[in-house]
Amino acid sequence: MTKQTKRIKAWTGNRESALPFADAIKMVKDNAKAKFDESIEIAVNLGVDPRHADQQVRGVVNLPSGTGRDVRVAVFAKDAKADEARAAGAEHVGAEDLYEKINGGFMEFDRVIASPDMMALVGRLGKVLGPRGLMPNPKVGTVTPNVAQAVKDAKGGAVEFRVEKAGIVHAGIGKASFAQDALEANVKAMVDALVRARPSGAKGTYVKQISLSSTMGPGVKVDPASLGA
Repeated sequence: MTKQTKRIKAWTGNRESALPFADAIKMVKDNAKAKFDESIEIAVNLGVDPRHADQQVRGVVNLPSGTGRDVRVAVFAKDAKADEARAAGAEHVGAEDLYEKINGGFMEFDRVIASPDMMALVGRLGKVLGPRGLMPNPKVGTVTPNVAQAVKDAKGGAVEFRVEKAGIVHAGIGKASFAQDALEANVKAMVDALVRARPSGAKGTYVKQISLSSTMGPGVKVDPASLGA
């Protein structure tokens, strides 16, 4: 508890007011003082009610500066497409054999991609992959005939986003070690993607609140107007 108190007391900056996004990023970086490279996350409170079908927000964005994470990819594919996935860097590739592994409890991956002809098989894993947000979906590019490109995107900075029950989207947008301009580019790309994904049923203010934080640091409020939102 003493260590936590010292860490909290060491936090600097104004955490009460909403800051221009560049200032907020700098403050988050300044307060990321852990002995490891902390992840930087964004939380966006949207003016939607996800209980209604016409107010769902879901998509994928390619972060220009990458995520800083080593994304492990599992691909359901056969024959030539399986070879393409392996060549693109997928860690786990298969069909019935991969199904049996996952159904038996294997979960050492962060993204699941499938060729369309594999979805009848993958669909049987819905109760395993669905609750973890790993079920392939054509809307976010994880069900595709071009599995090689999907693997490259996943490893190069593609981030899926989906609004939660409370109307909030959480996503990782980099590491504390990233340069200021790299994080700025990623934050802008994420918010732009959310604005483009605005559903037809959303009324009134769409982007209500934005905050940034590092793994061990405080949340910092961001002025949505500074991002054109």
